[in-house]
Amino acid sequence: MNNLIALLIAAPLLGAVVLLCGGRLLDRAGHLLGTALALASFVIGAVLFVDMLGKDAEQRGLHQHLFTWVPVERFQADVAFGLDQLSMTFVLLITGVGTLIHVYSIGYMAHDPRRRRFFGYLNLFLAAMLLLVLADNYLLLYAGWEGVGLASYLLIGFWQDRPSAATAAKKAFLVNRVGDIGLSVAIMLMFTTFGGFSFDEVFSKAGDSGVGQGTLNGIALMLLLAACGKSAQVPLQSWLGDAMEGPTPVSALIHAATMVTAGVYLIVRSANIFDAAPDAQLVVVIVGAVTLLFGAIVGCAKDDIKKALAGSTMSQIGYMVLAAGLGPIGYVFAIMHLVTHGFFKAGLFLGAGSVMHGMNDEVNMRHYGGLWRKMPVTFVTFGLGYLAIIGFPGLSGFFSKDKIIEAAFAKGGTEGWILGAVTLLGAAITAYYMTRVMLMTFFGEKRWKPDENGEPPHPHESPKSMTIPMIVLAFGSVFAGGVFGIGDRFLHWLEPVTHHSHGDSPVSATTVTAATIVLLLVGVGVAWLQYGRRPVPAAVPRGSLLTRAARRDLLQDDFNHVVLVSGGEHLTRSLVYVDHSLVDGVVNGTAAAFGGLSGRLRRVQNGKVRSYAFSMFGGTAVLIAATLLMRAV
Repeated sequence: MNNLIALLIAAPLLGAVVLLCGGRLLDRAGHLLGTALALASFVIGAVLFVDMLGKDAEQRGLHQHLFTWVPVERFQADVAFGLDQLSMTFVLLITGVGTLIHVYSIGYMAHDPRRRRFFGYLNLFLAAMLLLVLADNYLLLYAGWEGVGLASYLLIGFWQDRPSAATAAKKAFLVNRVGDIGLSVAIMLMFTTFGGFSFDEVFSKAGDSGVGQGTLNGIALMLLLAACGKSAQVPLQSWLGDAMEGPTPVSALIHAATMVTAGVYLIVRSANIFDAAPDAQLVVVIVGAVTLLFGAIVGCAKDDIKKALAGSTMSQIGYMVLAAGLGPIGYVFAIMHLVTHGFFKAGLFLGAGSVMHGMNDEVNMRHYGGLWRKMPVTFVTFGLGYLAIIGFPGLSGFFSKDKIIEAAFAKGGTEGWILGAVTLLGAAITAYYMTRVMLMTFFGEKRWKPDENGEPPHPHESPKSMTIPMIVLAFGSVFAGGVFGIGDRFLHWLEPVTHHSHGDSPVSATTVTAATIVLLLVGVGVAWLQYGRRPVPAAVPRGSLLTRAARRDLLQDDFNHVVLVSGGEHLTRSLVYVDHSLVDGVVNGTAAAFGGLSGRLRRVQNGKVRSYAFSMFGGTAVLIAATLLMRAV
């Protein structure tokens, strides 16, 4: 079974190479090849999963060493893979949801002339993401991390003829590069501190008393910086909304189910480091809590259906990061919510794509309305995803999000009460903005507008290649949470890797559930009063100051422009001035002084014999005078 691990990565990597290098001969069947290889990777993962279930919990880990990449004395860089319960969870999510999105893309991208290239990029992304979660050392993980960033850049900017898509791709790439610096610095610190960067070596030494807290906190904070970049957490969250310029399947795969969860994986995988660095762990909790509310508020004000879901993604990842920052109390619940979120958020994005498919690519929800009659399958599957994400009792989000809220209260003390209140408030806002999306899209009167060519929309249900993946994801939205949560199956599955401890919560689980349901109803009720009871205006109302700020992503781009862009420009101009005036001034002044001196000295050598005779006479006179003076003394 060990030898199958590399095949998980090899299958989609082969698809990427063939589709991107095979030329136009594969234009007609390239999408089928890409989908088949994604499915092959999922089948291999399922075989490994079944084999893993047949072993004792402590014996389920697999390891495959391919070769040593760089053997230089103490620096040993191995290409080796590790498969345990945590990485297996990601393998099934990446390949399972990835295969469904490949199938969906067959219909969604049917008329795109560059469809073969699109599927090649999808395969490349799957291969890089699998490399990331299967690597058994941080250096190989970094290779997958960079590969995911590259594939994301290519997919976000796939429609490169659109300036907005090209700009969004560059923005995502640059913001992620900031986070990538954090990961590279963390790996360097690991090597200098622990003597290596393999998981076993780092984790075994992270708790040693000889390692200073400053070093451990530095490593953990650099890992958090990397996680913020990939998972769109404050302060590196600005790229996610713009990334919706990519095709909708990209939004579902990269920005809902897989890539944005890489940061959560990195934190949970590095649990030993964060557990030994409590100060950095506190920063993780703060980042998750702030992003949870930040994304939820942004999602409340967006009229673009995909950007509203992007704000939701930011908020839900905030829940996961917050849970991961709670340590052994919350690691398993962070991953549990990650998996359930992968089902319902991917389903919501695919549903949004289905709506756009039937509405001439219109994304403004103010131009929707009354679509539930025209698109019944999309309505039902999207509706189930909506109920799951708001935490409707019995659906996936109910089980996973409630566990995070309980874990927040179990943190104890004032911190526990604050975090518990934040997670409850986030649940209420989630119910509000998702109900808003649901009402504006599927209910009310028709507000359909002709497209830029004057063609009126003719809403219709999407083809089966698109609706079948949506149906499968809807089943996951309904049942995944119960399968994982009832009987603590998921907790027992991950406990050998993440470990778990029960905190002493001042609030009972029943009270948390009751409070969550009440706030859910409040959020739904407020949204209905605003968007269900009265017609939705086609024109955008002015709104409050907070609403106007939320439409501009709470001024995050303005802040970045003032602090980073304008600040960088002023810093650059100042450095240029110092360089020209001080550095170059000293150099040029010294050169000019020597040049002037040499010009004057050159006049002594004028080629005239009488001048030389005079200088010799003068020199002789000086020597005689000096000699006589010395004798007199």
